[in-house]
Amino acid sequence: MECDFLIVGSGIAGLSFALRASRLGSVVIITKKEGNDTATNLAQGGIAAVTSTMDTFDLHVQDTLQSGAGICDERIVRLVVGDGPEQVRNLIEVGVQFVREGGSKDSPLSLGREGGHSRRRVVHAHDLTGREIERALLEKVKENPNIQLFENSICVDLLIVPKSKTGKIKTCVGAYVLKQEGDDIVPFQAKRTILCTGGAGKVYLYTSNPDISTGDGIAMAFRAGAEVANMEFVQFHPTCLYHRDAKNFLISEAVRGEGAILVDESGNRFMHKYDPERMELATRDTVARAIDEEMKKTGKDCVFLDISHKDAGFLRKRFPGIYAKCKEYGIDITKDRIPVVPAAHYQCGGVVTDEWGNTTIDGLMALGETACTGLHGANRLASNSLLEAVVYANKAFLYCEKELSKIKANKKTDIDLWKSGNATSLDEEILINHNWDIIRRTMWNYVGIVRRKKRLLLAQKRIAEIQQEIEQHYQDYRVTPNMIELRNIALIASLIIMASLKRKESRGLHYIIDYPEKKESCQKWYVFKKVVDAVGHEGVNVRTKKISS
Repeated sequence: MECDFLIVGSGIAGLSFALRASRLGSVVIITKKEGNDTATNLAQGGIAAVTSTMDTFDLHVQDTLQSGAGICDERIVRLVVGDGPEQVRNLIEVGVQFVREGGSKDSPLSLGREGGHSRRRVVHAHDLTGREIERALLEKVKENPNIQLFENSICVDLLIVPKSKTGKIKTCVGAYVLKQEGDDIVPFQAKRTILCTGGAGKVYLYTSNPDISTGDGIAMAFRAGAEVANMEFVQFHPTCLYHRDAKNFLISEAVRGEGAILVDESGNRFMHKYDPERMELATRDTVARAIDEEMKKTGKDCVFLDISHKDAGFLRKRFPGIYAKCKEYGIDITKDRIPVVPAAHYQCGGVVTDEWGNTTIDGLMALGETACTGLHGANRLASNSLLEAVVYANKAFLYCEKELSKIKANKKTDIDLWKSGNATSLDEEILINHNWDIIRRTMWNYVGIVRRKKRLLLAQKRIAEIQQEIEQHYQDYRVTPNMIELRNIALIASLIIMASLKRKESRGLHYIIDYPEKKESCQKWYVFKKVVDAVGHEGVNVRTKKISS
């Protein structure tokens, strides 16, 4: 299979880039499940962008920098924030139907407010924003003759070839793809490969992410030799629905933005003890740690979000998805308190990119949650993720448009077919499921919201042992989708632990009891890169990266 642009992932970043890139050449999209099975589809809040006369770019920039706790790249923050309004307009032109105050297409956009924002600036489609964006983009993609969408397919690894005689400079020319309707692994060659695989929430026991969020793009890029950074900064969303039958259901931060309060089992508010000024609208890291501490102090399994004091009609209209889902589990948000717990939500780190989405490997780009652009720093500001995705999809397109003649000039490379050798079929899924469970429980218990060096070292040892076993399975058995995902989450887990041990301070989403204070000397990125020595031994190089301020 050959194409000009190979996109791995079908969220907002991948689909937005695909529609633009289809003007430049042939596009192939690889997605593990159905086209709309993405984190984008689950996004409730919206897109943060300056669209009101009561707001300014500087205010949005300052809110982002404050949330990012000194690790944001201010130049990138200003770039993304400044491009936000235009990209919102582009989504509207594609067919996304955002809510408007007056109901007509000429009425001002309805703006929500979420934690960390000093103004109402979140453009939304009630609490179903991600679903609406995914719907509009997928419709356009499926109508486009230059785009092929391969569902139920998973990438195994990237196709990497030497670009120089020494082999030290590499280029990406596509990926090996396992089509899940069979067991054939096929090389997909491309002039440009774009990783848009989302985050890695499934590395943790409790997550708001869909089942596909196994960090595939980050893992593949790292194995290929690309740089990754800021992996210690895992954002835990403070309020996921706590119910034995509920899975991965988020209670949007917009609920707190509309006046919901956090209370304990007795109905007592507690956020005044952690952020008396912003209370429930503090940044996500603050709120998540507050809930975690309250649960540990009381020994209770959850806290409660209460918005029952607001008008019932308003709640049903503003939060139709949340109202319906909670009602399904016997909770009427117009009358009842909502039981909530924190859950792994967003990976602020990822594959290091420049301002155009290029990684440190030629021919390979990364967009959305897979990438580490410098926007989010140590803690993502609410609703900046969809913003980053659409802005960088456009930036990547502009780069490819400018460099199109060079991209098109890339010659086809002779690629080895996938060889299974003497590998046999894996007839005992327990080998996969057992390790999957150990990794996720280890990460939740030892590398969670509040960390300790001793626990991190124990986690590092256990994950390393599991990785050895997984690699042996990878050599002995035919590759399966579950094996690929297990291999990827094990690698992501090890990167998170390594990064957490490296940062000897508490900053943003990384809170470690051994180093409770923020240290100005640590205001830098820790960048990790896989290296292989002359005799084939693998290791990891770590360097620091200065950021603009």
